Amino acid sequence: MFSIAPIPAFSDNYIWCLVDEETNRAAIVDPGQAEPVERYLQEKGLKLDIILITHHHPDHVGGVAELERKFSPNEIYGPKDSPFQGITQPLSEGDTVTWRQVTFSVLEVPGHTLDHIAYISEQDVIDDAPVLFCGDTLFACGCGRLFEGTPAQMRQSLAKLRGLQPNARVYCAHEYTLANLRFSRDLLPEDDALEAFEVYCKQKRENGAPTLPTTLEEEAALNPFLRWDDEAVIKAVSKRAIDVDSKLSGDDRVFAQVRRAKDTF
Repeated sequence: MFSIAPIPAFSDNYIWCLVDEETNRAAIVDPGQAEPVERYLQEKGLKLDIILITHHHPDHVGGVAELERKFSPNEIYGPKDSPFQGITQPLSEGDTVTWRQVTFSVLEVPGHTLDHIAYISEQDVIDDAPVLFCGDTLFACGCGRLFEGTPAQMRQSLAKLRGLQPNARVYCAHEYTLANLRFSRDLLPEDDALEAFEVYCKQKRENGAPTLPTTLEEEAALNPFLRWDDEAVIKAVSKRAIDVDSKLSGDDRVFAQVRRAKDTF
């Protein structure tokens, strides 16, 4: 039996802790800070087995060196050709990571950064569903900013995620949901499902609970960054004077317009 818990870090990061409950062994995803992870492992009596890295940004890797020094994990997995030098097992598209009874398939998802990868479990792990660790590529009702990649790269990466199992649980790395919903509701004010989801998420946060995970099915239905082929989103961006690269067309252009609108929201 497995469990997943968020370890809060910085102002809005989640460092995910995947635990094998039978052995009290843990896998940590994107530890941007060491101290909260160290405290959590000690409080729960957990042994750190492996670290999974999605991309090189400091708020995702800043705690790796200290955790390696204190806990000596078996491996530190992360993207091949990453600027981050602490990876012991570099990964590319199609590679797999097996830990305990779970195997993760690796997906290259450039856009937020060029080295970004995601991990999707091949088995059902939580609530009879696979789990997706997607870093800063996909957020609840949002997506990561394009620091290194192009709109076309990011849309293709999101399309790859959108095509996974609909019931997959989405474990992204930031509690951005309410901010993303404010933008989504502004873009699509007549979307009743978005309004209902905003009410639900506000209640979760008022109760001190994370809004994550969501499911890919929910994201495909709600998230405007995954709805580049949805007539409501196409109409919404066409009504706004959104300046994007004139070479972009079709789905890539719609996505770029949504991303640009969010950047200036």
